[in-house]
Amino acid sequence: MNPNLLLKSLLLTAGLTVSYCSYAQKANWQNLDLKSDTTFGISTEKAYLELLKGKKSTPVLVAVIDGGIDIEHEDLKKIIWTNPKEVAGDGKDNDKNGYIDDLHGWDFIGGAKGDVHWDNIELTRLARKYRTQFTGKDTTKLSGKDLADFETYQKLRTELDKKVIPAKKNLQSLTNAKTGIASMLTKIGNQNPTVADIEKFTPENQAETIAKANALRLVPRFKDFKEFYQAVIVDAFDHYNTQVQYHFNLDFDPRSIVGDNYADSKERKYGNADVAGPDADHGSHCAGIIGAVRDNNLGIKGVADNVMIMSVRTVPDGDERDKDVANAIRYAAENGAKVVSMSFGKGYSWDKKAVDEAVKYAMSKDVLLVHAAGNDNLNLDVDKNFPLAKYEDGGQAANWIEVGASGSKDDNTLKASFSNYGKNTVDVFAPGVDINSTTPGSTYALHSGTSMAAPVVAGLASLIRSYYPKLSAAQVKDIILKSVVKVNHTVTTKVNGQNTELAFADLCKTGGIINAYNALQLAASM
Repeated sequence: MNPNLLLKSLLLTAGLTVSYCSYAQKANWQNLDLKSDTTFGISTEKAYLELLKGKKSTPVLVAVIDGGIDIEHEDLKKIIWTNPKEVAGDGKDNDKNGYIDDLHGWDFIGGAKGDVHWDNIELTRLARKYRTQFTGKDTTKLSGKDLADFETYQKLRTELDKKVIPAKKNLQSLTNAKTGIASMLTKIGNQNPTVADIEKFTPENQAETIAKANALRLVPRFKDFKEFYQAVIVDAFDHYNTQVQYHFNLDFDPRSIVGDNYADSKERKYGNADVAGPDADHGSHCAGIIGAVRDNNLGIKGVADNVMIMSVRTVPDGDERDKDVANAIRYAAENGAKVVSMSFGKGYSWDKKAVDEAVKYAMSKDVLLVHAAGNDNLNLDVDKNFPLAKYEDGGQAANWIEVGASGSKDDNTLKASFSNYGKNTVDVFAPGVDINSTTPGSTYALHSGTSMAAPVVAGLASLIRSYYPKLSAAQVKDIILKSVVKVNHTVTTKVNGQNTELAFADLCKTGGIINAYNALQLAASM
């Protein structure tokens, strides 16, 4: 999930209101140093300059479980993992691992019919499951487990309605806004009018009046009218249309594309070799943060300088499915990944046991799992963001780091406003606001989210494992947590809708931001 969407705080009723916050960041800020650069990065550049110069490293395989990666990106193609036991394009399972032509990873949300692009959120899928159970039944005569299931179904539908109703309302309002703007532009005779052009326009109905008022208020914030229209209208329309048509739609289920037996959570051999998929933006961005080539005079600098990136496509536009997450984790561990970056999450779980078993398998293979805490400004000590480090049957994954997102300024805005937190659930914070990284087509873009913070941590974990390969996953986690820069002041965050000052020590277990320089010093001492 990426709260970088300009319209996250969009409220459309009769008019249009936009809450927009922009940050002016230094280039590569996540890797800068607080003291020397006055920017609360993780001191990566300082570490390379003072601690790693002349040192040898070994390549570390990092699995990015996400929506796909552009493996031809100019700043990524050099570091994309190639399965040494697989022959490209021969249609055979050369390494006998059950996956044909898995040259650079695997796609668990694709099949012979293509690739899943959009999917439901898990809440919708669970509601549909129970709807099927009770379709055609007299629900007034239920008892026992059936009655309990029906009550669960009612609660799920209530939660879903809380999402569907405002999404439909916003979609209708945006549709009206598009109509009013289209009419205004036609009468002005210019599809990219200036503010002066708009001021001269005389509206003839309410839709045009609203269009003019909002354009005059918002266009000055953008380069021109076209940029305003794309960001404020088109992107928001697409956002809510996707929610209504796919995420919250009980009658939409794309799983037939995959062709698996979805009811069989132990089924593993399905999918295809398309590791990019129809939208590789999010996964490519995460991959670049971890290990974009540092010395090629192109684009950006990843945290780690000697990694191989494995793409395990698992996350659609919607919520990932537990079966796919479990198989993705297993695939990564079986094929040698030492760090797994997971920038996804959801409020409900369909089959937590399957995911738990896969996590336990990864623990047995000395894999470090790094997971994004989520972007809903929730206290995870109270609310849930799946997958969890805690197992359903008790205990929890030892080699797991839960990551919140921080900004660049060492003040009360240090906690990203959207970031989930939790003194007993989130381990650390890392840079996650306006991070510049790789996007499809050899382009670059700023994204924000705990989705960006998690790969910063995964990058640091990879860096440590690369220069100190004898350290175990448990030791690397311990190093990262013990070497944070402690934050000794409060930060502002909304609690129950009100701005509240919280001690940073109450936001996560360590009370600090990860730091590469400190971590590498500690690793050297071990």
